[in-house]
Amino acid sequence: MTLNKWRRATEWFMTALALVFLLAYSWEVLARTHILLCEMVINIIWMAFIVDYVVSILLAEDKKTWFKDNLLMLVSIALPVFRPLRLLRLVAVLNVLNRTGGMAVRGRITLYTCCSVTLLMYIGALAELDVERGVPGASITDFGEAIWWSFVTVTTVGYGDLSPVTWQGRCVAIGLMITGVALIGIVTATLASWIVDRVRDETDKRADEAESETERLRHNVRELTDTVNQLRDDIAQLRRL
Repeated sequence: MTLNKWRRATEWFMTALALVFLLAYSWEVLARTHILLCEMVINIIWMAFIVDYVVSILLAEDKKTWFKDNLLMLVSIALPVFRPLRLLRLVAVLNVLNRTGGMAVRGRITLYTCCSVTLLMYIGALAELDVERGVPGASITDFGEAIWWSFVTVTTVGYGDLSPVTWQGRCVAIGLMITGVALIGIVTATLASWIVDRVRDETDKRADEAESETERLRHNVRELTDTVNQLRDDIAQLRRL
């Protein structure tokens, strides 16, 4: 068993567990019923993520490099306060869809970015509401306010009408801010790529048209030259007569 084989064998299963985790976590935060059942489901899935992490690091050829590249995964399973980070596993499923999709690269990037940001905004809103609700002085007390705060934070607008008061909520805010900066970078790069492609296509089109016009002129010049040579031959024959 190699790390790649383990990943291929467990990729969809772990993604399904992450989806169940998301449903249980959403129910616990929003509905606030069957909390014990939700916590049991969350803890079982948490153990599954721990097993996946341990097996992955044991199968990795370069364990030191793999450990450095997966610090976020370690944090998500080691610290209960960062348990929403385990839902980032759902973002990984988009890589699978990208590999099987037939869209152009820019289309895949756009789809990946939109889906990832939407998921992160929802997770961020849940996490923020989970840690802020019931805290004295908190302004984020329901899901509507949480999703609004998550949206303005990701888009880097930051109206300031809602802000976290707990250190856990501020950690969530930092993560969403970083996501927002990355989103702006991706959107800018995608737009710039589209503009460059359009300019290149237009330039290539004009170059093709110019080349066609040049070829047509060359053809006309050759015909004119042949005509002139024929006239010269006719004049020469008339002079001999």
